Amino acid sequence: MLSTILIALVAALHVYFMYLEMVAWDRPLGRKTFRTTPEFSAASKALAANQGLYNGFLVAGLAWGFWLGEPGFAVKTFFLACIVVAGVFGAVTVSRRILYLQALPAALALIALWAGW
Repeated sequence: MLSTILIALVAALHVYFMYLEMVAWDRPLGRKTFRTTPEFSAASKALAANQGLYNGFLVAGLAWGFWLGEPGFAVKTFFLACIVVAGVFGAVTVSRRILYLQALPAALALIALWAGW
C-alpha cells in the first residue's frame, strides 16, 4: 500500500513537471520555478517542451505499471529506476534540488515497492 501511494505521488510530481515544462515554461510560474529570465525561457521553450514530454512518458509508464496490476512490478521498477537515474544526473549537471525533488521520491517509492510495502 505504501508503494502505491509513493508511486502515485511520483507520477503526480511528474505530471506537474510536465505542466511546468510544456505549458508554464515561459510564464511567470515557470520562470520563477526554474529561475530563468524571460529571454532565456523564450529561447529555450521548445527544449523545455521536449523535456516535459519525456516526463509525460515517465507518468505513462508508471500508469501502465498500475494498470497491469501484479505483473506491473517490473514496469514500475523500470520507470522508477529511470526517474532515479535522471534525477541523479540532473542533480550533478543542473541543480542539487533535483536530487530531492525527483530522485529521492522515486528512490523511496522503489524501496517501498521492492520491500513489498
